Amino acid sequence: MSLDPADNRAAPRWTWKRLVLGRRPKVTLIRAAAMLVLAVVVFKFVLIPVRVDGDSMEPTYRNGSINFINQWAYRSHPPRRGDVVAVRYAGKSIMLLKRIIALPGEEVAIVRGQVMINGRPLQEPYLKNPAPWQLPPRRLETNEYLVIGDNRTMVQSQHLFGAARADRIVGKALW
Repeated sequence: MSLDPADNRAAPRWTWKRLVLGRRPKVTLIRAAAMLVLAVVVFKFVLIPVRVDGDSMEPTYRNGSINFINQWAYRSHPPRRGDVVAVRYAGKSIMLLKRIIALPGEEVAIVRGQVMINGRPLQEPYLKNPAPWQLPPRRLETNEYLVIGDNRTMVQSQHLFGAARADRIVGKALW
């Protein structure tokens, strides 16, 4: 190896363009454009980022945390009991994050904090210290799901919950 400064092979020239674009700028720009298109498609049509605002889903989802809603989750099957879903509340951007506890056609009631589905108690391992809520028996319509938050220590009157039509369910929370 030659140490002669006149020999350009001894010291490669790094420029900002080479650092940013690499050895093959065309390939790098094509990859960047493809990634941009993919990101726009995914975050416009598949995943919706949401920020949790409130404590109705504590301790499962903390106030201020960020989550993603999968809009394609229910293309192959209907929502299931126990799924945490985003329900369109007002307009396109205001959604509630709630858990599905009753399915279409079921009779649901809450008796002293215990959810009853068709007269049988529902096992809810995600609950911590439920309060003695009361909800009279009600049969859900063929397109309704009963959604409720996990934080049942809150006063019932301060908690938004109830029947949500299937067309209001935007998608399933990823985690």
